[in-house]
Amino acid sequence: MTAPFPIALTIAGSDSGGGAGIQADLKTFHAFGVFGTSAVTAVTVQNTLGVTGVHPVPAETVRAQIAAVAADLPPAACKTGMLATAGLVRAVAAALREHALPHFVLDPVMVATSGDRLLDADAERTVADELLPLASLDTPNLDEAAILVGREVGDVDGMRRAAASLVEMGARAALLKGGHLRGTEMVDVLFDGREWREWRRPRLDTTSTHGTGCTLSAAVAAGLAHGRPLALAVEDALDYVQRAMRAAPGFGAGHGPLNHMVEAVRA
Repeated sequence: MTAPFPIALTIAGSDSGGGAGIQADLKTFHAFGVFGTSAVTAVTVQNTLGVTGVHPVPAETVRAQIAAVAADLPPAACKTGMLATAGLVRAVAAALREHALPHFVLDPVMVATSGDRLLDADAERTVADELLPLASLDTPNLDEAAILVGREVGDVDGMRRAAASLVEMGARAALLKGGHLRGTEMVDVLFDGREWREWRRPRLDTTSTHGTGCTLSAAVAAGLAHGRPLALAVEDALDYVQRAMRAAPGFGAGHGPLNHMVEAVRA
């Protein structure tokens, strides 16, 4: 029997505010016509104003969640988000290898939109060493890319150099997100080891940016689960995030969530 739609797995933290993390990923999977499964790595206490608590889930419990999904609901693609500690990074990397999970999108979540740290400093090197070589795509913002490659990334040329470095470090492809660039234009850069792609669009004047990175990486994973080529999955994801930001509901007094109910490419 042919499945009516593909399955995807998110391995990430829970956001009590509903705008990022597991909650954003599952909403995005659904929008793209993908059945979402999850392995929760941490419980956070947060809303649009910031993060006031992070409580990591035991590593063995995270591995057990992944094993349970892989055994009965094998995903066609997966992604990681907040992993909190070096121990969790190592546990997730081991599970990805053990179950040979395909089309792995690495969102190296290190700092929340509010500025709150979501990854222990000693875990940053572990992400590069353990997860980057397993990634079909790495999706860092400029700050995360700078941590991973060990140098500042502040312009488009720097983004291209960082993308090339991330591929040299083991990722099969890298998408450098330009949301932190200065100026009125947004630029995103994709490198797959052979070809370059760039997307340019006007910067939106909005504070509804909570969960943009989670949503983007989940949308790419959903596209890969559908069997789309990487560049097309990225393009569809960028378009979805842009429209979700434009249609944001305006919830909260801080960095508000996106509108995950905007239309997405489902086939």
